[in-house]
Amino acid sequence: MNTQTSQVDDLRLIALPSALNCTEMFVRFSLTEWSLRELIDETTQLAAALVTAAVDSADPDSPGFITVRLRLSGESLVAEVEDEQATIPPALAPGFAGGRCGATALRGGGTLVWCEVPLPSGVSANAVPLPRRSRKRASQAEHHVEETAEIDPEVIKRLLSGLSNSDVF
Repeated sequence: MNTQTSQVDDLRLIALPSALNCTEMFVRFSLTEWSLRELIDETTQLAAALVTAAVDSADPDSPGFITVRLRLSGESLVAEVEDEQATIPPALAPGFAGGRCGATALRGGGTLVWCEVPLPSGVSANAVPLPRRSRKRASQAEHHVEETAEIDPEVIKRLLSGLSNSDVF
């Protein structure tokens, strides 16, 4: 089995309840971009459970950072949550995600919790169609910058009148 990582995407968040919604959007976006829509629901639930555990164990007065990471490796999609402040890896229920999960203390401090989701039958990490990023975006952006829009003189007059009105301050 090839366990070399072929694609990684991650997101760094503060361990607050809002991290849960950000995680769900991140997983949905990444898996849609990687054309792995059939794994969205399961992976979203796993990542949400891992982030919820990190947020629940964080100090609400001084929350640390967590990194949510998705990796394509071998025949699996791996969802990871790295918690910089956690000192003890959380205990995962043996049946959680079919037992394809683990947790470890990191050498520099913190913990890493991960779960594997098998890729669809016959698909390996190297075969996942990854998004194409073209260099045309930069040239298109430059083109749009050169364009000028018509400015309504009445709008400018109202803006300048409002800014010069000394009664405002």
